[in-house]
Amino acid sequence: MKKLAMGIDIGGTNTAFGLVDEDGTIFCESAISTERYKKFDDYQDYVDALCEAMHALIGSVSFDFELIGIGIGAPNANYHTGMIETPANLWKFRDDEPNPDESRRMFHFVDDIKKSFPGVSVAITNDANAAAIGEGVFGSAKGMKDYVVITLGTGLGSGIVSNGEMIYGHDGFAGEYGHIAVDSRTHGRDCGCGRKGCLEAYASATGIKRTAFELMAKMSCDSELRDIPYSKFEAVMLSTAAKKGDAIAKEAFRFTGEVLGKALADLMATTSPEAIILFGGLAKAGELIFEPTKWYMEENMLATFKNKVKLLPSGIEGKNAAILGASALIWQRNI
Repeated sequence: MKKLAMGIDIGGTNTAFGLVDEDGTIFCESAISTERYKKFDDYQDYVDALCEAMHALIGSVSFDFELIGIGIGAPNANYHTGMIETPANLWKFRDDEPNPDESRRMFHFVDDIKKSFPGVSVAITNDANAAAIGEGVFGSAKGMKDYVVITLGTGLGSGIVSNGEMIYGHDGFAGEYGHIAVDSRTHGRDCGCGRKGCLEAYASATGIKRTAFELMAKMSCDSELRDIPYSKFEAVMLSTAAKKGDAIAKEAFRFTGEVLGKALADLMATTSPEAIILFGGLAKAGELIFEPTKWYMEENMLATFKNKVKLLPSGIEGKNAAILGASALIWQRNI
């Protein structure tokens, strides 16, 4: 009988899920709204809706199969405890609730899913770790034992694999490389985590957007970007402009590559991976981000590590990458 794993990706807007085989083929997929259930009191309704939709998807498959497990990628997910812990954009207290106790926002997600799928293995990790596991099972890191995945989306996430094992740390939250300080000055950029000067504030879709507007204030050259208001500006616009030779867009990528490359040079001294894989929307800019990142990484690297690490694009990047990454949590145990 064919074996399939369910992969679930929980985002702030939608939750996508699908059934995946050991080769990374997605046989069917679906989604529900996450945003609809954004209040603290909506959590159980969200779990019920998700489980109902998953059972419906399973029932739609026209052949017999064995569900070997459910893998979940989610913000602030803890692999050790199976919990989603005080997520920034999920199941928040009402704005009018007096003195909400944040310690209550600890959701026993794995246990709650198991109630609807008794006897089925369920595992959870954060979305960046899921991407890293997905690269190892299905993507660019297949066959590697030591590698790092850097997710360049709205923020910067990372998943670190050493000797074939994901590094979770004692509390389940190791690998927050987006929150190392790359500018420790008091006037470093504010980060969403509450600190200043974090890597994420510079090397991410949000970060490069901020860089572009700083450059437009400093540089006097003409640029098509000057006519775009901040609220409508998207990082992909920089790629389009840079390919046309726009000086501000090109400098934004160079600066972002400098900051990221220097940070990755420091990462080499800690983990010495075989490869670093860039994943996510900003990585889709291709050589515009890869070329300066590689140059500054090698230029600032300890001599022992020079020219040893591969800087690679994702092998699972695409529409279904998040589902593949989540399902890989199960497949890594069964391959």
